Amino acid sequence: MIIGIGIDAVEIERFRQSLERTASLKDRLFTADELSYVQPQVDPSASLAARFAAREAVMKALGVGLGAFDFHDVSVCRASSGQPDLLVVGRAQQLATDQGITHWHLSLTHTESIAMAYVIASGTPTNSVSAGE
Repeated sequence: MIIGIGIDAVEIERFRQSLERTASLKDRLFTADELSYVQPQVDPSASLAARFAAREAVMKALGVGLGAFDFHDVSVCRASSGQPDLLVVGRAQQLATDQGITHWHLSLTHTESIAMAYVIASGTPTNSVSAGE
């Protein structure tokens, strides 16, 4: 059952400028594995913007706001098929468990100017209110 849906869009140029302005931002937002994955790219801004959008989309799917969990609690990894997947740990995982979320579905995309992430959280809701009520 779908428990939550989240979508987020990030302006790539604005995100690129933020990364250039604040050298420590990459390390604060992204895991070492994510940074390693995008490192070979000439300009990893679009890929990083999509990964940031994934974190925001997870927050929306959980129904929480910025600061509810650490940015490193959610990261984008790759399934063996190459499909992007979510790794959810720490406080984010606890919030998901509390809501009965057992599966995450992720889609990432970007154009020249916008990066987007779409997240579906599914499982068995832990409360008596069904989705859509």
